[in-house]
Amino acid sequence: METRRIGSLEVSAVGLGCNNFGWRLDREGTRSVVAAALDAGINFFDTADMYGETRSEQYLGEALGSRRGEVIVATKFGWRLDDQRYGARPDYVRRAAEDSLRRLGTDRIDLYQLHRPDPETPIAQTLGALDELVRSGKVREIGCSGFSAAQLREAQAAVHGGAARFVSVQNEYSLLHREPEREVLAECERQGLAFLPYFPLAGGVLTGKYRRGQPDPAGTRLTAKPGAGGRFLSDRNREVAEALAELAAARGRSLLDLAFSWLLGHGVVSSVIAGAMTPEQVRANTGAAGWQLTAADLAEIDRLAPPLTD
Repeated sequence: METRRIGSLEVSAVGLGCNNFGWRLDREGTRSVVAAALDAGINFFDTADMYGETRSEQYLGEALGSRRGEVIVATKFGWRLDDQRYGARPDYVRRAAEDSLRRLGTDRIDLYQLHRPDPETPIAQTLGALDELVRSGKVREIGCSGFSAAQLREAQAAVHGGAARFVSVQNEYSLLHREPEREVLAECERQGLAFLPYFPLAGGVLTGKYRRGQPDPAGTRLTAKPGAGGRFLSDRNREVAEALAELAAARGRSLLDLAFSWLLGHGVVSSVIAGAMTPEQVRANTGAAGWQLTAADLAEIDRLAPPLTD
């Protein structure tokens, strides 16, 4: 498995998103998926305190067990858990970190990420609290999620001296959602930030299992709850996904291969984080990386899934 950098951390180019743990996967299901990821060479596990109503962190920690030292664990804070636990106030940052450490059963968080901007708290205050956690050894690196280029610049300007700064940003990015290309990817280049795409498979549309004119498969993430498909299952997305699948097939590859390899072709992308429900899905994801797309391939992709224009 190829590895790339997130600050001082060396992570597998394919990571495992843990948002299914504690929701769609129970303890045993989590253990089997985590074991498959470790066997496949994945060392980067991305969770959040709010995933599975806090159970994701707990199940992940239990599943890693004695192998915790072999991996990079990323988690997030800031999403509302209840009326007291939300946001990025310094006192809550410290509380949230302690809670995550306890649930994960570990003494350190490798990458601690602000899950979304908190308009009620100056970013300098949040960064100050995160710097304390880094200095104490409870956190190794810090990152953010859902930040615009302007917010990334604001955060950079708030750091002085040798204080901890964001080393990564995690935003939605896929062949069907190219918004980061407007400004965020360029800002990552400028600041030397790692970019971590979430929803890299557009909720599963880029696996090829949702097709026009055919019933959607039952029990998937997008069909498990009424309305969950939302924007992912639009006619436009289905049409583009089918066209991309044909492109990949013409080159002897799968749509999954294309989705992963296209993202990893961007130098600022450090790891493609995708969830999995089964060991088979884990193995499919890890096998999807490594296709070196040509200039002709990229031009055809842009024709079928056009980049955004102003």
